[in-house]
Amino acid sequence: MYLCARMKIAIVKYNAGNIYSVVHALRRLGVEPVLTDDAAELRAADKVLFPGQGEASQAMSYLREHGLDEVIRSLRQPVLGICIGQQLMCRHSEEGDTECLGIFPAEVKRFQPQRHEDKVPHMGWNELRIKNETLEMKHEGEEVSVNPLFRGLADGDFVYFVHSFYVPQCEFTTATTDYILPFSAALHKDNFYATQFHPEKSGATGEKILRNFLEVE
Repeated sequence: MYLCARMKIAIVKYNAGNIYSVVHALRRLGVEPVLTDDAAELRAADKVLFPGQGEASQAMSYLREHGLDEVIRSLRQPVLGICIGQQLMCRHSEEGDTECLGIFPAEVKRFQPQRHEDKVPHMGWNELRIKNETLEMKHEGEEVSVNPLFRGLADGDFVYFVHSFYVPQCEFTTATTDYILPFSAALHKDNFYATQFHPEKSGATGEKILRNFLEVE
């Protein structure tokens, strides 16, 4: 495919599950990523992905022991955190009372069921509500500006989630989803992007999001 045969894409290698599904998703887009915990390789990459599933305190312990916490904070190219990657980019997580990377000044909370039908973890397909980048009124027919990650997507598209902890809405929220309460389905600050959902498991919508990330400048 046309996508950046010359582009170097790195995936952060650490003690988290589900990393290889992201590798396979990128290969479907014609990209051969490098799975690495080497600081020099991560810094030299054109784009970095920080995916995974796991437990926050154990994941942060591994990152600190291998110096990856400082490496991730120092990256200047586009970085995409996925699932626990988004949560670890925040300041603190209730999971294991864990101090995280602090890229986003947000607190990760555990879902508290309010009704009998509220099951935790939140698992399956749910709607994505994409936030406009500007609150200014748009003239009829004018295209509304959205975050680069969501270009070409429709408000209400479905994506796939598996998580027991969530990031509350904050100033860096770029998309929300409602499960028990509205929460941050995606975040963006400077060169750091993050999704609570799994784009690699979200069909054509997720493929478009990954493609958009690879095209971010």
